[in-house]
Amino acid sequence: MGALEVAPSQPTKNLNCQISIPMKELTKAEEQVMQFLWDLRKAYVKELVDLFPEPKPAYTTVSTIVRILQKKGFIGYKAYGKTHEYFPLIEKKDYTRKLSHGLLNDYFGNSVKHLVSFFSKEKKLSVTELEELRKMIDEEIVKQNSNPKS
Repeated sequence: MGALEVAPSQPTKNLNCQISIPMKELTKAEEQVMQFLWDLRKAYVKELVDLFPEPKPAYTTVSTIVRILQKKGFIGYKAYGKTHEYFPLIEKKDYTRKLSHGLLNDYFGNSVKHLVSFFSKEKKLSVTELEELRKMIDEEIVKQNSNPKS
């Protein structure tokens, strides 16, 4: 049986309460490795290297990225002798939430309206995509109107 190791600075999650986990931003290479781990749920460095497109990075490069992610508290590992199987400690949705809040605050003055306006113009959304957005907004309005907060 392997030894389970988590990053020492990473608090454990208590399922009965929400905790705020400070997250550092990731480089593009770190994000790529995290995307692989979020998809696979667990992997060895060799498996991660194999997922990169050609030209593939060196094994040692990916191993270094994995160690950095571990130090940042994003991944943990299970040791099998000298071999380590890595797994994410941070959920993809939690990192996405942090990133999107940062984008919203830093570039759009914390205004969802400005963010949506920007992307609808810049991405030149199709009529179908705009209608889908309108439907989502309408559904949220109905939901909020049926469950008003006191």
